[in-house]
Amino acid sequence: MSMSDPLADMLTRIRNAGMAKFDTVDMPHSKLKASIATLLKEEGYIRDFHFVDDGKVNKTLKVDLKYDESGLNAISGLKRVSKPGRRIYSKFTDIPKVMSGLGVSVVSTSQGLMTDRKARDQKVGGEILCAIW
Repeated sequence: MSMSDPLADMLTRIRNAGMAKFDTVDMPHSKLKASIATLLKEEGYIRDFHFVDDGKVNKTLKVDLKYDESGLNAISGLKRVSKPGRRIYSKFTDIPKVMSGLGVSVVSTSQGLMTDRKARDQKVGGEILCAIW
């Protein structure tokens, strides 16, 4: 299976694992995915994440999903915004709010990945990678 969009794959794995009520979800590791996992943890959408290095070529990124007391997933939705076929870039003034500010966009800026809020605060635009709510 060729992986033309590893980020979409990551979001789909998290979405599917959440719907199946899995505690953890595994995916191939990359710096981008690690950065996104860091943001998801900071924003409270996942409990934690860590890397599993089995000594082979590929490291695995293990994400611990987060549920509330009634078993609802902390992530109710994930959406890939900028796709390989159609990149979406935004000036910081035009970065869209997700669910009127209840959700978070992940923006790839010249200063690294950050949330839409932080990008607006720092007045940097970039590629809107995905939205989480």
